[in-house]
Amino acid sequence: MLPGAKDVMESQTSLSADVVIVGAGPGGATAAAHLANAGLDVVLLEKTTFPREKVCGDGLTPRAVKQLLNLGIDTSESAGWLHNRGLRIVGGGNRLEIPWPDLASFPNYGLVRPRADFDELLARTAEAAGARLFEQTPVTGAILDDRTGRVIGVTTRARDGGPSEVRAPIVIAADGNSSRLALSVGREKRDDRPMGVAVRTYYKSPRDKDDWLESWLELWDGTALLPGYGWIFGMGDGTCNVGLGILNTSDAFGKVDYKDLLSKWLDQTPEEWGFREENRTQEVRGAALPMGFNRQPHYERGLLLVGDAGGMVNPFNGEGISYAMESGSLAAEIIANAHAAGSAEALERALQGYPAALKSTYGGYYTLGRWFVDLIGHPEVMRMATRHGLKRERLMRFTLKLLANLTDPSDGDVNDRVINALSKITPAA
Repeated sequence: MLPGAKDVMESQTSLSADVVIVGAGPGGATAAAHLANAGLDVVLLEKTTFPREKVCGDGLTPRAVKQLLNLGIDTSESAGWLHNRGLRIVGGGNRLEIPWPDLASFPNYGLVRPRADFDELLARTAEAAGARLFEQTPVTGAILDDRTGRVIGVTTRARDGGPSEVRAPIVIAADGNSSRLALSVGREKRDDRPMGVAVRTYYKSPRDKDDWLESWLELWDGTALLPGYGWIFGMGDGTCNVGLGILNTSDAFGKVDYKDLLSKWLDQTPEEWGFREENRTQEVRGAALPMGFNRQPHYERGLLLVGDAGGMVNPFNGEGISYAMESGSLAAEIIANAHAAGSAEALERALQGYPAALKSTYGGYYTLGRWFVDLIGHPEVMRMATRHGLKRERLMRFTLKLLANLTDPSDGDVNDRVINALSKITPAA
Protein backbone atom coordinates (compact mmCIF):
# COMPACT_ATOMS: atom_id res chain seq x y z
CA MET A 1 0.00 0.00 0.00
CA LEU A 2 0.97 3.62 -0.52
CA PRO A 3 2.20 5.65 2.47
CA GLY A 4 -0.72 6.45 4.74
CA ALA A 5 -3.11 3.79 3.47
CA LYS A 6 -2.36 1.38 6.32
CA ASP A 7 -3.20 4.05 8.87
CA VAL A 8 -6.91 3.62 8.16
CA MET A 9 -8.85 0.75 9.70
CA GLU A 10 -11.43 -0.92 7.47
CA SER A 11 -14.96 -1.67 8.58
CA GLN A 12 -18.20 -2.54 6.85
CA THR A 13 -18.88 1.16 6.25
CA SER A 14 -15.33 2.48 5.88
CA LEU A 15 -12.76 1.24 3.40
CA SER A 16 -9.13 2.11 2.79
CA ALA A 17 -7.19 1.78 -0.45
CA ASP A 18 -4.12 3.01 -2.23
CA VAL A 19 -6.28 5.02 -4.64
CA VAL A 20 -9.98 5.88 -4.75
CA ILE A 21 -11.46 6.88 -8.10
CA VAL A 22 -14.75 8.74 -8.38
CA GLY A 23 -16.55 7.94 -11.62
CA ALA A 24 -16.31 4.70 -13.62
CA GLY A 25 -16.55 6.24 -17.09
CA PRO A 26 -13.75 5.86 -19.65
CA GLY A 27 -11.20 7.96 -17.70
CA GLY A 28 -11.86 6.47 -14.28
CA ALA A 29 -12.14 2.89 -15.50
CA THR A 30 -8.95 3.17 -17.55
CA ALA A 31 -7.02 4.55 -14.58
CA ALA A 32 -8.44 1.83 -12.33
CA ALA A 33 -7.51 -0.96 -14.72
CA HIS A 34 -3.91 0.20 -15.15
CA LEU A 35 -3.44 0.81 -11.41
CA ALA A 36 -4.87 -2.58 -10.51
CA ASN A 37 -2.64 -4.25 -13.11
CA ALA A 38 0.30 -2.50 -11.44
CA GLY A 39 -0.61 -4.13 -8.13
CA LEU A 40 -2.25 -1.20 -6.33
CA ASP A 41 -5.38 -1.49 -4.24
CA VAL A 42 -8.03 0.56 -6.09
CA VAL A 43 -11.60 1.42 -5.17
CA LEU A 44 -13.73 2.60 -8.11
CA LEU A 45 -17.01 4.36 -7.26
CA GLU A 46 -19.88 4.77 -9.73
CA LYS A 47 -23.05 6.66 -8.82
CA THR A 48 -25.27 4.69 -11.23
CA THR A 49 -25.61 1.05 -12.26
CA PHE A 50 -24.25 -0.49 -15.44
CA PRO A 51 -25.32 -0.53 -18.17
CA ARG A 52 -26.09 3.18 -18.21
CA GLU A 53 -26.63 5.78 -20.91
CA LYS A 54 -24.28 8.62 -21.79
CA VAL A 55 -24.85 11.31 -24.41
CA CYS A 56 -22.20 10.68 -27.04
CA GLY A 57 -21.69 10.07 -30.72
CA ASP A 58 -20.55 6.51 -29.95
CA GLY A 59 -17.73 6.91 -32.50
CA LEU A 60 -14.10 6.24 -31.57
CA THR A 61 -11.08 7.55 -33.46
CA PRO A 62 -7.78 5.65 -33.68
CA ARG A 63 -6.62 7.47 -30.51
CA ALA A 64 -9.27 5.66 -28.48
CA VAL A 65 -8.61 2.38 -30.28
CA LYS A 66 -4.99 2.55 -29.14
CA GLN A 67 -6.09 2.92 -25.52
CA LEU A 68 -8.38 -0.09 -25.82
CA LEU A 69 -5.54 -2.17 -27.23
CA ASN A 70 -3.28 -1.03 -24.38
CA LEU A 71 -5.88 -2.46 -21.98
CA GLY A 72 -5.82 -5.78 -23.81
CA ILE A 73 -9.40 -5.41 -25.09
CA ASP A 74 -10.39 -7.33 -28.20
CA THR A 75 -11.54 -4.76 -30.79
CA SER A 76 -12.41 -7.25 -33.54
CA GLU A 77 -15.75 -7.21 -35.31
CA SER A 78 -16.47 -10.66 -33.88
CA ALA A 79 -16.22 -9.08 -30.41
CA GLY A 80 -19.06 -6.69 -31.22
CA TRP A 81 -17.22 -3.67 -32.65
CA LEU A 82 -18.18 -1.91 -35.87
CA HIS A 83 -15.02 -0.76 -37.64
CA ASN A 84 -14.80 2.42 -39.70
CA ARG A 85 -12.26 3.49 -42.32
CA GLY A 86 -12.17 7.23 -41.77
CA LEU A 87 -14.21 10.40 -42.01
CA ARG A 88 -16.69 11.43 -44.68
CA ILE A 89 -17.10 15.22 -44.71
CA VAL A 90 -20.14 16.92 -46.25
CA GLY A 91 -20.46 20.67 -46.71
CA GLY A 92 -20.64 23.52 -49.21
CA GLY A 93 -22.01 21.20 -51.87
CA ASN A 94 -18.95 18.96 -51.50
CA ARG A 95 -18.46 15.42 -50.21
CA LEU A 96 -15.05 13.99 -49.37
CA GLU A 97 -13.95 10.67 -47.83
CA ILE A 98 -10.63 10.79 -45.98
CA PRO A 99 -9.22 7.53 -44.57
CA TRP A 100 -7.64 7.51 -41.13
CA PRO A 101 -3.91 8.13 -41.64
CA ASP A 102 -1.50 5.22 -41.75
CA LEU A 103 0.72 5.92 -38.73
CA ALA A 104 3.20 4.04 -36.58
CA SER A 105 1.72 5.57 -33.40
CA PHE A 106 -1.95 4.69 -33.91
CA PRO A 107 -4.08 1.99 -35.55
CA ASN A 108 -5.54 2.87 -38.95
CA TYR A 109 -9.17 2.20 -38.03
CA GLY A 110 -11.85 3.64 -35.81
CA LEU A 111 -14.71 1.96 -33.98
CA VAL A 112 -18.36 2.42 -33.09
CA ARG A 113 -20.03 0.98 -30.00
CA PRO A 114 -22.93 2.22 -27.84
CA ARG A 115 -21.74 4.01 -24.70
CA ALA A 116 -24.00 1.89 -22.50
CA ASP A 117 -22.06 -1.18 -23.63
CA PHE A 118 -18.67 0.55 -23.99
CA ASP A 119 -18.55 2.05 -20.50
CA GLU A 120 -19.58 -1.20 -18.85
CA LEU A 121 -16.90 -3.10 -20.79
CA LEU A 122 -14.23 -0.73 -19.45
CA ALA A 123 -15.57 -0.90 -15.89
CA ARG A 124 -15.65 -4.71 -15.98
CA THR A 125 -12.11 -4.72 -17.39
CA ALA A 126 -10.98 -2.69 -14.37
CA GLU A 127 -12.88 -5.02 -12.06
CA ALA A 128 -11.31 -8.09 -13.67
CA ALA A 129 -7.87 -6.53 -13.13
CA GLY A 130 -8.57 -6.33 -9.38
CA ALA A 131 -10.20 -2.94 -8.83
CA ARG A 132 -13.03 -2.96 -6.28
CA LEU A 133 -16.03 -1.54 -8.16
CA PHE A 134 -19.00 -0.18 -6.22
CA GLU A 135 -22.04 0.78 -8.29
CA GLN A 136 -24.95 2.88 -6.98
CA THR A 137 -22.45 4.74 -4.79
CA PRO A 138 -22.73 8.50 -5.29
CA VAL A 139 -19.96 10.53 -3.69
CA THR A 140 -21.18 13.30 -1.40
CA GLY A 141 -17.92 15.09 -0.62
CA ALA A 142 -14.21 15.04 0.03
CA ILE A 143 -12.57 14.06 3.30
CA LEU A 144 -9.87 16.59 4.16
CA ASP A 145 -6.92 16.29 6.49
CA ASP A 146 -7.61 18.76 9.31
CA ARG A 147 -3.98 19.87 9.45
CA THR A 148 -2.95 20.12 5.80
CA GLY A 149 -6.24 20.42 3.90
CA ARG A 150 -5.18 17.48 1.73
CA VAL A 151 -7.89 15.30 0.20
CA ILE A 152 -7.57 11.91 1.90
CA GLY A 153 -10.79 10.23 0.82
CA VAL A 154 -14.46 10.67 0.02
CA THR A 155 -17.81 10.19 1.70
CA THR A 156 -20.64 8.43 -0.13
CA ARG A 157 -24.34 7.77 -0.07
CA ALA A 158 -23.96 4.08 -0.81
CA ARG A 159 -26.71 1.56 -1.41
CA ASP A 160 -26.78 -2.21 -1.11
CA GLY A 161 -24.18 -2.34 1.66
CA GLY A 162 -21.51 -0.24 -0.02
CA PRO A 163 -19.02 1.89 1.93
CA SER A 164 -20.08 5.16 3.54
CA GLU A 165 -16.53 6.45 3.11
CA VAL A 166 -13.33 5.45 1.38
CA ARG A 167 -9.99 6.80 2.51
CA ALA A 168 -6.85 6.82 0.39
CA PRO A 169 -3.69 8.94 0.07
CA ILE A 170 -4.61 9.58 -3.59
CA VAL A 171 -8.03 10.50 -4.97
CA ILE A 172 -8.91 10.76 -8.66
CA ALA A 173 -11.91 12.81 -9.80
CA ALA A 174 -13.28 11.27 -12.98
CA ASP A 175 -16.86 12.40 -12.39
CA GLY A 176 -17.44 14.28 -15.62
CA ASN A 177 -18.13 17.83 -16.64
CA SER A 178 -19.94 18.85 -13.45
CA SER A 179 -17.26 17.21 -11.23
CA ARG A 180 -18.94 17.81 -7.91
CA LEU A 181 -15.89 16.44 -6.17
CA ALA A 182 -13.61 19.07 -7.74
CA LEU A 183 -16.16 21.78 -6.99
CA SER A 184 -16.34 20.69 -3.36
CA VAL A 185 -12.67 21.62 -2.91
CA GLY A 186 -12.94 24.91 -4.80
CA ARG A 187 -11.88 23.99 -8.33
CA GLU A 188 -14.23 26.00 -10.49
CA LYS A 189 -14.47 25.99 -14.27
CA ARG A 190 -12.52 28.60 -16.22
CA ASP A 191 -14.61 31.00 -18.27
CA ASP A 192 -11.78 31.64 -20.75
CA ARG A 193 -12.07 28.16 -22.25
CA PRO A 194 -14.42 27.02 -25.03
CA MET A 195 -17.52 25.01 -24.22
CA GLY A 196 -19.73 23.01 -26.50
CA VAL A 197 -23.20 21.51 -26.33
CA ALA A 198 -24.06 18.26 -28.09
CA VAL A 199 -27.44 16.63 -28.66
CA ARG A 200 -28.04 13.21 -30.11
CA THR A 201 -30.62 10.50 -30.71
CA TYR A 202 -31.03 7.28 -32.69
CA TYR A 203 -33.04 6.44 -35.81
CA LYS A 204 -33.83 3.20 -37.59
CA SER A 205 -31.92 3.53 -40.84
CA PRO A 206 -30.57 1.45 -43.74
CA ARG A 207 -27.26 3.33 -43.26
CA ASP A 208 -26.53 1.49 -40.02
CA LYS A 209 -23.52 -0.41 -41.41
CA ASP A 210 -21.76 2.56 -43.01
CA ASP A 211 -18.01 2.08 -42.55
CA TRP A 212 -17.30 5.84 -42.53
CA LEU A 213 -18.00 8.34 -39.77
CA GLU A 214 -19.96 11.11 -41.47
CA SER A 215 -19.66 14.77 -40.49
CA TRP A 216 -21.78 17.63 -41.87
CA LEU A 217 -20.05 20.98 -41.56
CA GLU A 218 -23.02 23.23 -42.29
CA LEU A 219 -25.57 23.86 -39.55
CA TRP A 220 -27.95 26.72 -40.24
CA ASP A 221 -30.11 28.63 -37.77
CA GLY A 222 -32.37 30.33 -40.26
CA THR A 223 -29.90 32.35 -42.33
CA ALA A 224 -26.97 32.09 -39.91
CA LEU A 225 -24.21 29.48 -40.27
CA LEU A 226 -23.29 28.15 -36.82
CA PRO A 227 -19.86 26.99 -35.57
CA GLY A 228 -20.36 23.29 -35.12
CA TYR A 229 -21.14 20.15 -37.04
CA GLY A 230 -23.64 17.35 -37.36
CA TRP A 231 -22.80 13.67 -37.42
CA ILE A 232 -24.24 10.40 -38.70
CA PHE A 233 -22.64 7.26 -37.28
CA GLY A 234 -23.98 3.85 -38.25
CA MET A 235 -24.33 1.54 -35.24
CA GLY A 236 -24.48 -1.79 -37.10
CA ASP A 237 -27.70 -2.79 -35.34
CA GLY A 238 -30.29 -1.29 -37.67
CA THR A 239 -29.89 2.23 -36.24
CA CYS A 240 -27.74 5.33 -36.63
CA ASN A 241 -26.53 7.68 -33.93
CA VAL A 242 -27.34 11.16 -35.24
CA GLY A 243 -26.50 14.39 -33.49
CA LEU A 244 -24.94 17.81 -33.59
CA GLY A 245 -22.57 19.96 -31.58
CA ILE A 246 -22.44 23.75 -31.22
CA LEU A 247 -19.64 25.89 -29.77
CA ASN A 248 -20.03 28.83 -27.39
CA THR A 249 -18.05 31.07 -29.76
CA SER A 250 -21.30 31.73 -31.61
CA ASP A 251 -23.70 34.50 -30.61
CA ALA A 252 -26.43 31.88 -31.00
CA PHE A 253 -24.98 29.64 -28.26
CA GLY A 254 -27.54 29.05 -25.54
CA LYS A 255 -30.27 30.73 -27.60
CA VAL A 256 -30.84 27.95 -30.14
CA ASP A 257 -33.45 25.25 -29.72
CA TYR A 258 -31.02 22.40 -30.34
CA LYS A 259 -33.71 19.77 -30.80
CA ASP A 260 -35.42 21.94 -33.39
CA LEU A 261 -32.10 22.60 -35.13
CA LEU A 262 -31.45 18.84 -35.27
CA SER A 263 -34.89 18.23 -36.76
CA LYS A 264 -34.45 20.97 -39.38
CA TRP A 265 -31.06 19.60 -40.41
CA LEU A 266 -32.33 16.04 -40.73
CA ASP A 267 -35.33 17.19 -42.78
CA GLN A 268 -32.76 18.13 -45.44
CA THR A 269 -31.45 14.56 -45.68
CA PRO A 270 -32.95 12.02 -48.12
CA GLU A 271 -36.15 10.46 -46.78
CA GLU A 272 -34.91 6.96 -47.58
CA TRP A 273 -32.19 7.37 -44.93
CA GLY A 274 -34.92 7.18 -42.31
CA PHE A 275 -34.07 10.26 -40.23
CA ARG A 276 -37.67 11.20 -39.58
CA GLU A 277 -39.68 11.35 -36.39
CA GLU A 278 -41.51 8.07 -36.96
CA ASN A 279 -38.17 6.21 -37.06
CA ARG A 280 -36.67 7.77 -33.92
CA THR A 281 -35.98 5.08 -31.30
CA GLN A 282 -34.79 7.20 -28.34
CA GLU A 283 -35.38 10.64 -26.93
CA VAL A 284 -33.13 13.53 -27.94
CA ARG A 285 -30.65 14.11 -25.15
CA GLY A 286 -27.95 16.74 -24.64
CA ALA A 287 -24.67 17.18 -22.77
CA ALA A 288 -21.98 19.81 -22.25
CA LEU A 289 -18.51 19.42 -23.76
CA PRO A 290 -15.83 20.97 -21.48
CA MET A 291 -12.84 21.86 -23.65
CA GLY A 292 -9.22 22.94 -23.54
CA PHE A 293 -8.40 22.37 -19.83
CA ASN A 294 -11.36 24.36 -18.53
CA ARG A 295 -10.80 23.22 -14.93
CA GLN A 296 -7.38 23.51 -13.28
CA PRO A 297 -5.14 22.71 -11.47
CA HIS A 298 -5.23 19.08 -12.54
CA TYR A 299 -3.47 18.12 -9.33
CA GLU A 300 -3.45 19.75 -5.93
CA ARG A 301 -3.49 18.46 -2.35
CA GLY A 302 -4.05 14.78 -3.13
CA LEU A 303 -6.73 15.18 -5.83
CA LEU A 304 -6.09 14.52 -9.54
CA LEU A 305 -8.55 15.34 -12.32
CA VAL A 306 -8.93 13.18 -15.42
CA GLY A 307 -11.10 13.43 -18.52
CA ASP A 308 -14.08 15.77 -18.56
CA ALA A 309 -13.54 16.62 -14.88
CA GLY A 310 -10.40 18.42 -16.03
CA GLY A 311 -11.97 19.87 -19.20
CA MET A 312 -9.97 17.67 -21.57
CA VAL A 313 -12.31 17.53 -24.56
CA ASN A 314 -10.46 18.36 -27.79
CA PRO A 315 -11.55 21.88 -28.92
CA PHE A 316 -10.95 20.99 -32.56
CA ASN A 317 -13.46 18.15 -32.85
CA GLY A 318 -15.34 17.66 -29.57
CA GLU A 319 -13.68 14.29 -28.92
CA GLY A 320 -13.60 13.38 -25.25
CA ILE A 321 -13.29 9.61 -24.82
CA SER A 322 -9.72 9.38 -26.12
CA TYR A 323 -8.48 12.13 -23.82
CA ALA A 324 -10.32 10.72 -20.82
CA MET A 325 -8.65 7.36 -21.36
CA GLU A 326 -5.24 8.88 -22.08
CA SER A 327 -5.31 11.12 -19.00
CA GLY A 328 -6.48 8.16 -16.92
CA SER A 329 -3.58 6.10 -18.25
CA LEU A 330 -1.10 8.94 -17.60
CA ALA A 331 -2.37 9.43 -14.04
CA ALA A 332 -2.05 5.69 -13.40
CA GLU A 333 1.51 5.61 -14.74
CA ILE A 334 2.60 8.51 -12.52
CA ILE A 335 0.93 7.03 -9.43
CA ALA A 336 2.35 3.54 -10.05
CA ASN A 337 5.87 4.93 -10.48
CA ALA A 338 5.51 6.88 -7.25
CA HIS A 339 4.26 3.79 -5.45
CA ALA A 340 7.36 1.91 -6.52
CA ALA A 341 9.52 4.66 -4.98
CA GLY A 342 7.87 3.90 -1.65
CA SER A 343 7.97 7.23 0.19
CA ALA A 344 5.44 9.99 0.80
CA GLU A 345 7.92 12.57 -0.51
CA ALA A 346 8.46 10.69 -3.77
CA LEU A 347 4.72 10.26 -4.15
CA GLU A 348 4.06 13.98 -3.82
CA ARG A 349 6.88 14.89 -6.22
CA ALA A 350 5.43 12.55 -8.82
CA LEU A 351 1.89 13.84 -8.40
CA GLN A 352 3.09 17.43 -8.75
CA GLY A 353 4.40 16.41 -12.19
CA TYR A 354 0.97 15.35 -13.47
CA PRO A 355 -0.22 18.83 -14.59
CA ALA A 356 3.11 19.49 -16.28
CA ALA A 357 2.89 16.17 -18.13
CA LEU A 358 -0.62 17.02 -19.33
CA LYS A 359 0.45 20.44 -20.58
CA SER A 360 3.49 18.97 -22.28
CA THR A 361 1.27 16.47 -24.08
CA TYR A 362 -1.75 18.62 -24.93
CA GLY A 363 -1.12 22.21 -23.87
CA GLY A 364 0.08 23.77 -27.11
CA TYR A 365 -2.35 21.72 -29.17
CA TYR A 366 -5.29 22.80 -27.02
CA THR A 367 -4.22 26.44 -27.33
CA LEU A 368 -4.32 26.03 -31.11
CA GLY A 369 -7.76 24.52 -30.66
CA ARG A 370 -8.97 27.53 -28.70
CA TRP A 371 -7.75 29.84 -31.46
CA PHE A 372 -9.49 27.61 -33.99
CA VAL A 373 -12.90 27.74 -32.30
CA ASP A 374 -12.62 31.52 -31.95
CA LEU A 375 -11.92 31.73 -35.69
CA ILE A 376 -14.83 29.55 -36.83
CA GLY A 377 -17.13 31.52 -34.54
CA HIS A 378 -17.24 34.04 -37.39
CA PRO A 379 -19.87 32.87 -39.91
CA GLU A 380 -17.95 34.21 -42.89
CA VAL A 381 -14.90 32.12 -41.97
CA MET A 382 -17.00 28.98 -41.56
CA ARG A 383 -18.73 29.64 -44.88
CA MET A 384 -15.42 30.08 -46.72
CA ALA A 385 -13.98 26.94 -45.15
CA THR A 386 -16.90 24.74 -46.18
CA ARG A 387 -17.29 26.21 -49.66
CA HIS A 388 -13.65 26.20 -50.68
CA GLY A 389 -11.65 24.02 -48.29
CA LEU A 390 -13.44 20.75 -49.08
CA LYS A 391 -12.44 21.03 -52.74
CA ARG A 392 -8.79 20.61 -51.82
CA GLU A 393 -8.18 17.02 -50.80
CA ARG A 394 -4.55 17.56 -49.77
CA LEU A 395 -5.58 20.41 -47.47
CA MET A 396 -8.37 18.29 -45.98
CA ARG A 397 -5.99 15.41 -45.25
CA PHE A 398 -3.84 17.86 -43.30
CA THR A 399 -6.97 19.20 -41.60
CA LEU A 400 -8.10 15.70 -40.55
CA LYS A 401 -4.73 15.04 -38.94
CA LEU A 402 -4.89 18.36 -37.14
CA LEU A 403 -8.49 18.09 -35.96
CA ALA A 404 -8.18 14.45 -34.87
CA ASN A 405 -4.70 14.94 -33.38
CA LEU A 406 -3.30 12.00 -35.33
CA THR A 407 0.39 12.39 -36.08
CA ASP A 408 3.60 10.46 -35.59
CA PRO A 409 5.96 12.23 -33.17
CA SER A 410 9.00 11.44 -35.31
CA ASP A 411 9.68 10.20 -38.83
CA GLY A 412 6.23 11.34 -39.92
CA ASP A 413 5.31 13.08 -43.14
CA VAL A 414 5.42 16.82 -43.71
CA ASN A 415 1.92 17.25 -42.28
CA ASP A 416 2.98 15.55 -39.06
CA ARG A 417 6.06 17.73 -38.77
CA VAL A 418 4.09 20.93 -39.30
CA ILE A 419 1.38 20.02 -36.78
CA ASN A 420 3.89 18.82 -34.19
CA ALA A 421 6.00 21.95 -34.61
CA LEU A 422 2.95 24.21 -34.22
CA SER A 423 1.87 22.37 -31.08
CA LYS A 424 5.36 22.58 -29.64
CA ILE A 425 5.94 26.29 -30.19
CA THR A 426 2.42 27.34 -29.14
CA PRO A 427 2.27 28.28 -25.45
CA ALA A 428 0.27 26.07 -23.11
CA ALA A 429 -2.10 27.67 -20.63
